[in-house]
Amino acid sequence: MNNKEIAAILDDIGTFLELNGENPFKCRAYHNASRIIGSLSTDVNDLVRGNELRKLKGIGQGLAETIVELASTGTSAYYEELKKSLPEGLVDLLRIQGLGPKRVKLLFDRLKIKNITELKEAAERHKLANISGFGGKLEESILKGIAQLEKHADQHLYSKAEEAALRVFEAIRHLPGVRRGEIAGSLRRRKEVIGDIDILLSAGKKSAEAIMEAFTAHPDVESVLARGATKSSVLLNSSINCDLRIVNDEEYPFALAYFTGNKEHNVAMRTLAKQHGWSLNEYGFSELGSKEKRGKAKRVVTCTTEEHIYHAVGLRYVPPELRENTGEIEAAEHDTIPRLIEESDIRGTFHCHTTYSDGQNTLREMADAARNLGWEYIGIADHSKIAAYAGGLSPERLKLQFKEIDELNKTLKGITVLKGTEVDILIKGTLDWSDGVLSQFDYVVASIHSSFAMSETEATKRVIKAIRNKYVTMLGHPTGRLLLQREGYPVNMNEVIKAAADYGKVIEINSDPHRLDLDWRLCKYAKELGVRVSINPDAHTIHGLRNVHYGVGIARKGWLEKKNVINTMKLKDILTFLQRS
Repeated sequence: MNNKEIAAILDDIGTFLELNGENPFKCRAYHNASRIIGSLSTDVNDLVRGNELRKLKGIGQGLAETIVELASTGTSAYYEELKKSLPEGLVDLLRIQGLGPKRVKLLFDRLKIKNITELKEAAERHKLANISGFGGKLEESILKGIAQLEKHADQHLYSKAEEAALRVFEAIRHLPGVRRGEIAGSLRRRKEVIGDIDILLSAGKKSAEAIMEAFTAHPDVESVLARGATKSSVLLNSSINCDLRIVNDEEYPFALAYFTGNKEHNVAMRTLAKQHGWSLNEYGFSELGSKEKRGKAKRVVTCTTEEHIYHAVGLRYVPPELRENTGEIEAAEHDTIPRLIEESDIRGTFHCHTTYSDGQNTLREMADAARNLGWEYIGIADHSKIAAYAGGLSPERLKLQFKEIDELNKTLKGITVLKGTEVDILIKGTLDWSDGVLSQFDYVVASIHSSFAMSETEATKRVIKAIRNKYVTMLGHPTGRLLLQREGYPVNMNEVIKAAADYGKVIEINSDPHRLDLDWRLCKYAKELGVRVSINPDAHTIHGLRNVHYGVGIARKGWLEKKNVINTMKLKDILTFLQRS
């Protein structure tokens, strides 16, 4: 098991202990151990082999034994025992916004509620209001949270789906007989949430049976839903359905285009094919069926790549991310498909947290990790003072952080640390730091973290007032949404984007896979108005820096080019930009 997987199980153990009413210190020890392992810059397996786990502060003998067992066997007897001790479905209650382990335990102790169905029924009958700590508003919030879960029951975060898909794909892509392969569907289009996983391979008939056997026998497969010679469907242990299709190499480019979609884009492509006298499907081009059409048909072309398919119907190649029927066909007809930003274009980032607030790694560790990614700069934006829940900085600690950054920049090579802040936008649109303090930062990220219950008019005024502050550089996670968990606050983003254009402000694409906010559907509008974006990871660990990967996908999906994203600038250029903004 890798660091991330071990950290997740340690965190689960802490949660299971809380649900069982165990000693808070014991619960906290497992949660802390999860953060420690999750923020390691080295492979935990190396520490296990070197018998060095106990050298980590916070890892005692019992925890070390659990970690060794997880690293060695991929499971833990203690974890399995705790899991079995809880009623089936109880842990699912934690997926509802506003319900933590203490409240879930209280619901079980008082009302014997052990799953979402029972909770919904109790909330609808107003049984929760009589429990201490619950009330009408929380009851209403719980029902909204359940509705949100039901709405997205068959959807999964892009990051979760990509990780699950790659584990399977990498195991079968190099099997004997496989010529070409790709993960298709909404994952290839880099949607923020996906329904299922589609994998496509090109292989001969003689190899298909062995490939299907390897696919259905993969360790991540929980159950086989269907198995055939050219298509099989499985349910992965991540609760995601995954389909594998095998086609011959002549069909492969057509199948890849078809199963990448989306549906409306495919319909538009078939319409263009008809104008050439052809029929287009997942198998290739063919002449239209009727005698009248057949007489007009041109010679059916052979295509060995997706690019050839687009060229055959008179289009420039359309990158998978743009295939959403949002103007890409017209742009391809007029040769105006943009050259989309690449992950290799990123030279640094701005929204990162350290141990000075709620981050898990030190300034130096974050800087070293950024340098290892090939970046030239990293901006540290720890929370402002009002965010006590997230270790918001006091003026005194801010001075200490500035001093440490200055000292680091004297010694670090190949990376520069920039002084930033994530300042809270207060209810009236004012900011948590005074202008005098804000003027000391290299840049300022302004974000809303509280008081979400606003009308659209109130929320929009609140954000725009913050944007007008001359020291604000960029707007952080502009709608506050949490994918599959919480809708954003009701802000009019068109008006916010206009204000950003008027005042020369940057808008963040928050690359945390739970946010991916600014939404890709709004990126194109921001681009049209000349608003630049910053792809920020909202990183709380060194591993969180890699969230930029997801943000680049959203930027590409939003038609953004290198010139539209400020953190593609070289260090000297970004310093000039920040001084002027």
